[in-house]
Parts: sequence; structure tokens; C-alpha cells
Amino acid sequence: MTDAPPGPFDSWLSDMDGVLVHEGVPVPGANKFIERLQEAGKRFLVLTNNSIYTPRDLQVRLKNSGLTIPEEAIYTSALATADFLRSQRPGGSAYVIGEAGLTTALHDIDYILTDYRPDYVVLGETRRYDFGSITTAVRLIKDGARFICTNPDATGPSTEGVLPATGAVAAMISEATGKTPYFVGKPNPLMMRHALRKLQAHSETTIMIGDRMDTDVLSGLEAGLSTVLVMSGVTDSMDEVEKYPFRPNVIKDSVADLTDWIE
Repeated sequence: MTDAPPGPFDSWLSDMDGVLVHEGVPVPGANKFIERLQEAGKRFLVLTNNSIYTPRDLQVRLKNSGLTIPEEAIYTSALATADFLRSQRPGGSAYVIGEAGLTTALHDIDYILTDYRPDYVVLGETRRYDFGSITTAVRLIKDGARFICTNPDATGPSTEGVLPATGAVAAMISEATGKTPYFVGKPNPLMMRHALRKLQAHSETTIMIGDRMDTDVLSGLEAGLSTVLVMSGVTDSMDEVEKYPFRPNVIKDSVADLTDWIE
């Protein structure tokens, strides 16, 4: 682990929550960081395991919080799931538990959303998990539908506190069906590889910035990227870093410390 940039880098990947925004407020220096990437003509994507919102929704939400990021520079676990399904079974069908971010992504790859003998059951994040849809998912999986999840996050944030998220609901469905889902989002390096393909980038000249060791750093590491852990989100102490058997290439306080790396 070093404090010097292991670059130079042609392409940049960054997590969103905890890196660019924290509790709905831009991390100090995040706007300048994004502006510098654009001025330098660098290819970049902002990644999120959140499958609720479309990239356009997120662009507006980020703009309202004071952070300007192009819609095409936002890549969600819903989009990664759609890219995965298109590569596996083009023109297929799925029973979906999720919000507009996921259903829109699947419609855009010409998937049919149905509860009649679907190829897949696709579970994403929603604020409205209900017993009826979960029961339908269990029965379809038992009848042969393949089980896919956008991401493994067990909990998500809310103004009232943590909420059960995709990973927790997936565990319940797995227990009822005896089937383990395939998780597409971080820490699966598949999401990193899809992002690289989208940017037409190479792993050796791409960097991944995140605030979590167990998702951002791990997925970047397994995809062969240089990794930077920032202390502006979930991970805020070296004690947390020391719990893991792997390390990021660099640890910084925030993305503000990376602006000078952009050539």
C-alpha cells in the first residue's frame, strides 16, 4: 500500500454513496473532482449497487444535492444485471421484484416481464417488499426459474434507520427454495468488467475508488484494477481496514485528494 498514485489512469470508476455524496450532501471536493475528469477528457463511470433508480433519476437526485454528473456516466446494478441477462439469454423473460430502475433496464433489453413460466426471477431493491410477490418468486424458482439478484446488500439506509434490502430478502427466498441466487452487483467483479466494456477501457489503466472494503475494494481488486479506499463513507478508520486480509493500493481521506492525479 502506498500514498502515491499507481497510475497514470485513462479511465476512472467510482462508487457513489460515501465517495461522491454522503447522506445526500456532496463530499467536499467531489464536484471539482468530476469537473477535472471532464476537463481532462477522462472516461469515467459512477457505480452504485442501488437498483431502485434509473440513471436519469439518479442524475436529477445528484443535481438537486449539488453534484453534476452526466446520465450516461452512471452505471447501476440494475444495468449490470440487464447486461448480464442479455449476454446469457437474449430476449428472455423474467419475474421481477424491484422498482423502475430494474424494470426499465430489463425493458430496454427487450425482456418480457411476466409471472408465467419466466426464464428468471430477478430480485432487486424496493421499499415495498410484500409477501405475495415473495411467495410468487418462491413458487416460480421451485418450478425451474433461475434466481438472479441485482446485489447482495443485506440492509439499506433510510431516514428512520436501516431497512432490509436485497440480500436479506434473497436469503429468505433461498431458504424457502433451496436455491442460491447469482448476485450481479458489487463485490462481483462482473460489474467491474461490464463497466470496463462500457468505457472500452483496460483494467491496467483503470482505477476504482470506493468507501467499502467488502464491495468496492474487493470487486476492484478481483477485476485487476488499482484501488483507492476513501475515508468519507462507511469505512472511516484504519481499524476497519485491518479486519480484511486484502488491501487497497492507496488510502485517502476523500476524492478531493485525488484531483491532482488526473492528468
